Amino acid sequence: MAVKIEKVAKKTLCRRKGLRDGDVLVSINGNPINDVLDYRFYAAEEVLHLTFTNCRNKTKDRKIKYNGDVDSLGLQFETYLMDRQHACKNKCIFCFVDQMPDGMRDSLYFKDDDARLSFFFGNYITLTGLSEAEVQRIIKMHISPINVSVHTMNPELRVKMMKNPNAGSSLALLQRFADAGIRLNTQLVLCPGINDGEELTYSLEQLGKLYPAVQSIAAVPVGLTKHRDNLYPLHGYERESAQDVIRRIDEFNAHFKHQNGEAIAFAADEFFILAEKPIPDTDYYGDFSQLDNGVGMLALLKDDFLQAMENAPAVATVDRDISLATGAAAYPYITELCDMFMQKYPSAHIRVHKIINHLFGESVTVAGLICGHDLIEGVRGKCAPDEFLLFSDVMLRSAEEPVFLDDLTVEDVARETGAQVMVVQDGGTQLFDALFSLIGG
Repeated sequence: MAVKIEKVAKKTLCRRKGLRDGDVLVSINGNPINDVLDYRFYAAEEVLHLTFTNCRNKTKDRKIKYNGDVDSLGLQFETYLMDRQHACKNKCIFCFVDQMPDGMRDSLYFKDDDARLSFFFGNYITLTGLSEAEVQRIIKMHISPINVSVHTMNPELRVKMMKNPNAGSSLALLQRFADAGIRLNTQLVLCPGINDGEELTYSLEQLGKLYPAVQSIAAVPVGLTKHRDNLYPLHGYERESAQDVIRRIDEFNAHFKHQNGEAIAFAADEFFILAEKPIPDTDYYGDFSQLDNGVGMLALLKDDFLQAMENAPAVATVDRDISLATGAAAYPYITELCDMFMQKYPSAHIRVHKIINHLFGESVTVAGLICGHDLIEGVRGKCAPDEFLLFSDVMLRSAEEPVFLDDLTVEDVARETGAQVMVVQDGGTQLFDALFSLIGG
C-alpha cells in the first residue's frame, strides 16, 4: 500500500528533491508507508531514502539528510491519518453515541476505535478491532502510552457488555503490551449492578497486577441521556452506589500504595458529586494522568484559581456586572470560586447560571455537553444589556471551529442574549485571568 501526497509545500526539503503534488509515497528506508504512524515513525531518522511514484507512474528514489523534524519535509496529505478512520466494531450497552438525539452533525454519530488516535490525541480504544499486524506494529514502534477502554477484566462480562465476541480474548493484549514495555492508561465505564461492586474490585486487582505498565485506572459513571428508546436497560448512580465505588477504589489504593508507593486508581469527579462527598485535594490525584476523563478537574480548577488570585494585585477598581454559565455538575464549585473572587474584589458582581441540559436530559450535567440553545435559554433575560457573559471553551467543538453541539455559534449566543460573550479557556488560571481582566486587571 502507498499514500498519495496532496501537496508538497514550497521551499521545503521534499520540494527541492523533486517531489510534487499528486506523487505517491511508497516507502521510507525500505519500509512501506500505509498511514500517519508509518510516516512519522520511519521519517524520524536523520537519513531518509524516499521511494515515490510521480504522475507519469515512474518510480523514483531520493536521499534526504536532515534533522529528523518530520514536519520540515513539507509533505501534506488529504487527511491527517493518511487513511480512513477506524470505526468501532462493538455494540456496547452503555455507548453514548447510541443515545444521541436525531438531527446532529454526522461526525457526532461516528464511533471511533483507532489506535493511532490513541497515540496522537489520547483517544481511548477497546483493543477489539486490532489485527495481529497492528499489534506487532505497536510493539515494534513502541507506541506509548496507549489509552484503553477496559470496562471489566472479566472476559465473559466484557463480551456481554460490549456485545463483541472478541471483547474477552482481546484483554490478553494488555499483558502483551505490558511485556513489551508499553505504558497503559485504562478506564472503566461503570454501570450500576453490572461491572461495579465485586466486579470492580476484581478489575482493579487484575489491572494492578500489570503495574507499572498500567500507570492509571479511571472509574467513570455511565452517561445516560433521555434518548434511550429500545436500548439496554440501565440506570444511573445514586448517593449510596457512588459511595460504594469510591470506597472500593480507596481500599484498593490503600493496599496498592503500601506495596508500590503510589495510587493508580481514581474515581471521576462526578462520583464524588453523586456521593455528596468533598472533592479531594490535588495531592490525591498524583500527576493528573486522567484529567480528560474528568478525574481531578475540579480539584485542579480550584487550586489553579486560588494560586492565580493569591499572586494577583489586591485592588481592582472597575465596577462590573458579570454572568458566568456552566453545567449543573460544576455549578456549586464555580459559585464557590466566584464568591471568593468577590470577597477579594468587591467591584465584581458575578452571577453564576446553572445551565440545564434539555438536549440530552437533565441527568447529563457536564459543561462540555451543553448546546447553544440550552445556553441561550439558561441565560435569556438574565443578562443586562452589554453585560459580559463568560463560558468555557469546552462547550465548543474547537478553537478553529467554535460551534456548539447543535451548530449554533458564539455570535448566535451574543445576538440572542444581548450579552458581550467571552469564551474562556478551560482551567482555573484562565478563569481567574478572564474575571480579573473585566474589573481593571
